[in-house]
Amino acid sequence: MSTRRTSPSPPLPRNDVRQYEGMADQWWEPYGKFAMLRWIATARAELLPPAPRPGALLVDLGCGAGLLAPHAARLGYRHVGVDLVPVSLWIAAGHGVRAVRGDVQRLPIADGVADAVSAGEILEHVPDLAAAVAEACRVLRPGGTLVLDTIANTRLGRLVTVTIAERIPGGAPPGIHDPALFVDRDRLVAEAARHGVRLTLTGMRPPLLGTLRWLARRDPDPRMRRTRSTSVLFQGHGIKEGT
Repeated sequence: MSTRRTSPSPPLPRNDVRQYEGMADQWWEPYGKFAMLRWIATARAELLPPAPRPGALLVDLGCGAGLLAPHAARLGYRHVGVDLVPVSLWIAAGHGVRAVRGDVQRLPIADGVADAVSAGEILEHVPDLAAAVAEACRVLRPGGTLVLDTIANTRLGRLVTVTIAERIPGGAPPGIHDPALFVDRDRLVAEAARHGVRLTLTGMRPPLLGTLRWLARRDPDPRMRRTRSTSVLFQGHGIKEGT
């Protein structure tokens, strides 16, 4: 009796959204592959103001499985999440997000409807940074808040988030990032300014002791630390001009 040998599937290209389909069960796992994204979502939420009015809308770009959902609810927002991965959107909907399948470079959302826009860990995944920033600003109403976090296009950024992080427990899943898409900070600020949002950038890093406690499964939610350096992981915050 002969047995047929099956060849292993070839690895997916870097930054391929299909990687998220195979790791969907990890989104909300306290010690899973996406745990740090939950820590970052908490830090991003700290930049969001409370909802300015009843029914205020938060548009969450690259929402994944809705890690920002508990913070949006606490702050009083209606939460619309946009992503390309159906299984992630399905999970997000289960956490109270109004899930919309769409490309952040061409949002299926009207102009000026959002009181706040979050672009968390998404800009380093898009081929057209200018289009993504323009769309984020377009859907934001005058006086609304834009918050974001992403990875800097620097040697240190590539070293830390790819060369090192993809090789250590709790680091980035291998292949999840394409360093060619990492974000030029000056360009990001200039693109946002073109659309009426003056961004302030601050650095961010995971806490050393908190990460060690997480690795020992003693603390599921370490708090990210802000830093002066924006050369690896950084946040942006700005208000859209106008009334």
